[in-house]
Amino acid sequence: MKKPLLFSAFVMNTASHILHGLWRDEEGHQKDFNDVNLWVSLAQRLEEGGFDIMFFADVVGLYGDYRGDWKFHVESGLQIPSNDPLVLLSALAVNTKRIGLAFTAAPLQEPPFNFARRVSTLDHISNGRIGWNIVTSALENAFHNFGHEGLTKHDERYEWAEEYVDVLYKLWEGSWDEGALVQSRETGVHADPNKVHKINHVGKRYKVEGPHLVSPSPQRTPVLFQAGSSTAGKSFSSRNAEAVFIIAPTPDIARTVIEETRALAVQNGRDAKDIRFYQGLHFVVGKTVEEAKRKAAELDEKIDYHMMIAHSAGGLGIDFGHADLDTPIEDIETEGTKSILEWLKQSITGRKPVVGDFAELRSRSARIVGTPEMIADQLELWREAGVDGINVINATLPGSYDEFIDDILPILRERGLAKELEAVDGTLRSTLFGTDQLNERHPAAKYRGAFAETKVEQHFSG
Repeated sequence: MKKPLLFSAFVMNTASHILHGLWRDEEGHQKDFNDVNLWVSLAQRLEEGGFDIMFFADVVGLYGDYRGDWKFHVESGLQIPSNDPLVLLSALAVNTKRIGLAFTAAPLQEPPFNFARRVSTLDHISNGRIGWNIVTSALENAFHNFGHEGLTKHDERYEWAEEYVDVLYKLWEGSWDEGALVQSRETGVHADPNKVHKINHVGKRYKVEGPHLVSPSPQRTPVLFQAGSSTAGKSFSSRNAEAVFIIAPTPDIARTVIEETRALAVQNGRDAKDIRFYQGLHFVVGKTVEEAKRKAAELDEKIDYHMMIAHSAGGLGIDFGHADLDTPIEDIETEGTKSILEWLKQSITGRKPVVGDFAELRSRSARIVGTPEMIADQLELWREAGVDGINVINATLPGSYDEFIDDILPILRERGLAKELEAVDGTLRSTLFGTDQLNERHPAAKYRGAFAETKVEQHFSG
């Protein structure tokens, strides 16, 4: 039996996320992004409609200049203003019961000790529904915002991430043993010091003594997401990720990426099925083919293609603001987001990519247009390619998700491509893997019990 697809809603606490310029559409409410009620109502709608995850993208800096200046991003609303998703997730956690809540953050943003504390707290608040998308941040402005002279080199950012997650694994998995939190009114022992440990991490970038200040949350470690498709990115994913987001131009290319990453996971002592793959797609649905095509043409008229180019090329640190759309893109060496280049090269055949392809990549190559039945046909092909889930990109909020829930999901359920609606509470990891905590094959598992029985702890009499 083939498993139903999993579904994630790909959002960002900003006015313009992926399909740019749509904040001006009267049918959407993106411009109300500061209103917590927009997000609470959307989270509840997604949960009731059968989505597994509400996933928040994030940035901590501006994209590279466009037309020689950064002010284009401010004027157009290109992911600025944008708010901290971790703060918002607290509100969503107490207003939902089942849907997973995932956020994006980079090692650049916060020392691992405090990050571990905040995430564990969120996992407690949500009863184990938190996921973390591990990014390395490719925006030079972001590095300047945190006191760095410039952008750290691409592969070195992944080395940095490796040490960062290593510290987190020690805190989340190793600092507190099972049963450490006693809370005995009779004996007066709140937690057993013999089962709470300092981690004493000393590495290239971090020195962290510990112990972790938060007792183990339902998942201990949040579900770990990643999105890198470069060589270094796939290597990192194969070791650490439980779910990987891709935006492959075709199912065949998705199959290649998935098979390569799964093979690397096996080489690293994991099982090929220890990773779930989510393909990013957006949908234009109509009752008839003609209606769907008309709606797609109307969408194309509303999209701001200069913003699309500024977003994609800005992630590479390249300013194409003064170039014609048909200007060829020669071989590019960049320390920016290399996955953008990889997807672009794979989506173009028979010619060299041009500037306009940056807009095409994000606006149309990840788009499925048609009736609900036609969309189901296409999603069957993605599932056959090895995709485990769909990361649904929106044009408008909440309209894109209302349409997906009302028009597409019922057909997917009829075909076994989506789960039946069921009100089952549980952790996010249990939704994806049937277990609350990381399996023993994950590198974090080696820290369970690794810090026990130090000399100081042996003197505790209880």
